Amino acid sequence: MVRNSEKGNVSHAQRDVFGVDFHDFMVKEQNNSSIELASEFGISLQEVRNLKKHLNRS
Repeated sequence: MVRNSEKGNVSHAQRDVFGVDFHDFMVKEQNNSSIELASEFGISLQEVRNLKKHLNRS
């Protein structure tokens, strides 16, 4: 039997920032420019820069 906790559900739900899935962003980051990424995910260029910084720190 697997137990589900509120903390586990919250941490699982916070795998994205700005509503963007990190795994999908990392795959597309390699082949697309910042402008294309912003358009693809519906976020601003500043948010693309912030995501790239966040991924480089991880």
